[in-house]
Order: sequence, then C-alpha cells, then structure tokens
Amino acid sequence: MQVLTLMPSNLPSLLAPQALNDVLLYRLGRLQAVAGSIVVRWCEGQYGITRREWRLISLLAENGSLQSSQLAERAQLDRPRTSKAVTALVAKQLLHRQARPGDKRQIVLTLKPKGKSIYDALYPQVVALNKELLASLTAAEVSSLDAALSRLQRQAEAVRAKAVLPKANRRLGKA
Repeated sequence: MQVLTLMPSNLPSLLAPQALNDVLLYRLGRLQAVAGSIVVRWCEGQYGITRREWRLISLLAENGSLQSSQLAERAQLDRPRTSKAVTALVAKQLLHRQARPGDKRQIVLTLKPKGKSIYDALYPQVVALNKELLASLTAAEVSSLDAALSRLQRQAEAVRAKAVLPKANRRLGKA
C-alpha cells in the first residue's frame, strides 16, 4: 500500500480540512442526502415504508429468517429502533414475527409474501440508481472506491472500538 507524502501547501482538502465541506463524513452525508432522498421517496411514495423499514426488509430478504437481535446487529441499529420498525412492518403485514418454541424471548422474523414483493420491486430500482451514480467513474475508479470504502469501514470500526465516548445526554441544551 502506498502512503501519500505531500507538502502542506498541496494537501487535498480531505486531508487538511479548512471548512465543513472538506470533512469526509460531511461529504459522505451530503451524497447520502441527495441520492438517498430518491430511495426515501420510492420507499414512502410507492411502498408506504420508511428507509429504516426498507433496510430491515432487505436484510431479511437476503438472509432469510433472523432473530430480532441479529437483525438489529446487521442493520447497525439499536434494539429499540429495530423493535419499533419491526412492529410497524408487522402492522403493515410485511413481516411475520414468531417466538421460538421453548424460549418466548427469542423472536424470529421472516418476510411475508407482501414484504418479499416490495423487496423484489424496489431492489432493482436501487441497483439502477447505484449504477447511474457509479457511471460517472471509470471501472478502475469504482474498484479503487470499493477498496477504499472497505478500508474506511474497518478503520471506522477500529476507531469506534477504542473511543471513550460520553453517554448521550439529550437534556443538554434544553432550557
């Protein structure tokens, strides 16, 4: 792996942020906000589901039945948010929730046919959007981006694992 050695005067803006628009997470967030809003409109406008519900539907379509704790982990959501989304999907009759025999605390989740049909209809739209976005890059750039995103994900997980973070205090800032 080659490491960039640059003089301070010619550092790319991502390596030496001078403004918020130079910060990697902000740039990724802006990309997600623009392109992701298209997916949100499809989810809400065509299928009556939220983006979070779409994530859970997709994971169940790709993995089959999962326990609710497994689904939360794979979706990278906390359990209360996952539970709320699962409850909504059950109410919309897109998901089947069943307690495991012998242990009522373990809930197994499976897509119902209506949930699977939403996945089958929406997933190709998401793939087409993905292809359209990547069409602005060469094949080599797509390959480099894929590798870079994988390394960034591993690095983010390592940073999170060693971070000492304060407990969230949502009461701060309220008068």
